[in-house]
Amino acid sequence: MISAADPRPSSGLELWLLRHGATEWSRNGRHTGRSDLPLLAEGEAEARALAALLQGVAFTAVATSPLQRARRTCELAGLGESAQIWDDLREWDYGAYEGITTAEIRCSQSDWTIWSHGCPAGEDGAAVQIRCERVIARALALANQPCGGSPVASSAAPCRIALFAHGHLLRSLAATWLGLGARGGALFVLGTGGFSVLGHERDQRAVLHWNVTIP
Repeated sequence: MISAADPRPSSGLELWLLRHGATEWSRNGRHTGRSDLPLLAEGEAEARALAALLQGVAFTAVATSPLQRARRTCELAGLGESAQIWDDLREWDYGAYEGITTAEIRCSQSDWTIWSHGCPAGEDGAAVQIRCERVIARALALANQPCGGSPVASSAAPCRIALFAHGHLLRSLAATWLGLGARGGALFVLGTGGFSVLGHERDQRAVLHWNVTIP
């Protein structure tokens, strides 16, 4: 379990979380985990809008889910050439609930949520938390490597890592960063094409920006 606080200085690491643009299923509320859907034209526009925001930002690393909706968002945002594929950034595996809506699931299980119940033949919060912890550990390892000839930790500039991924996964990642566990992602809302930044306030892990969208 990763602690909500760590000894790195506040300038040590920032995780820039970038949710992919809209797909057909994200627009009609169908759970989209392993299904490799393309972006809608609207989703491509959301991704291009991120380019202006990210232009000129120095990233130590860029990583993306292997699924095309995240990879395409990364490309249109201008960071595709430097991106690495991190399999742990895949969306939740919805198992038997892939492609259906929460309302449909609740016809047979009225109190169901992804956070409390997980998915039969798929993942639950505990499984996703393990993946989120691996992502954070990998990012921290990158932040502790020498950057430009000097350790990032001693630099005035933060080590920024861009992560292009999916709604439930990124919400889980934020909650894990804060020490709430992946199920704490229920407390966050994240729209398509939205970006968020995790970092520190003094020595405490914190949310610096959340669900910012570009008009």
